[in-house]
Amino acid sequence: MDKYIFDESNGLWYELQGDYYIPCLILSEEETQPIGLWGQRHKQYLKEHRHIVYTTMLIDGTLNRYLADINQQAEQMFHRLIDEMAQKQGVTEQLKAENQMEWVQQMNACKAQAEEIVKFELIYD
Repeated sequence: MDKYIFDESNGLWYELQGDYYIPCLILSEEETQPIGLWGQRHKQYLKEHRHIVYTTMLIDGTLNRYLADINQQAEQMFHRLIDEMAQKQGVTEQLKAENQMEWVQQMNACKAQAEEIVKFELIYD
């Protein structure tokens, strides 16, 4: 039996593996972009809860670009929320100069709230 055969009806090459011919399929090269923390979290969510969407995007070669975009949106939203919350709660540079521990506590609270909002709105949606 030949190691490789070509099927003219569908235009695919097949490779002999054991007793079966398996199609020689190659995924298209995907443009790689750095994916940060938010993108990694969303990727894990897609793998576990939206498996069909994840697989489709992986095969289409759009997953990396999509995750990089989600990561960028999440970063922007996260920093904007922290700034807005800090402003509403009166966390200022003056407070930082006068009482550093209080400033750190309030900023950590703003950060935790912003993180939960981003997770709920973008990452696990």
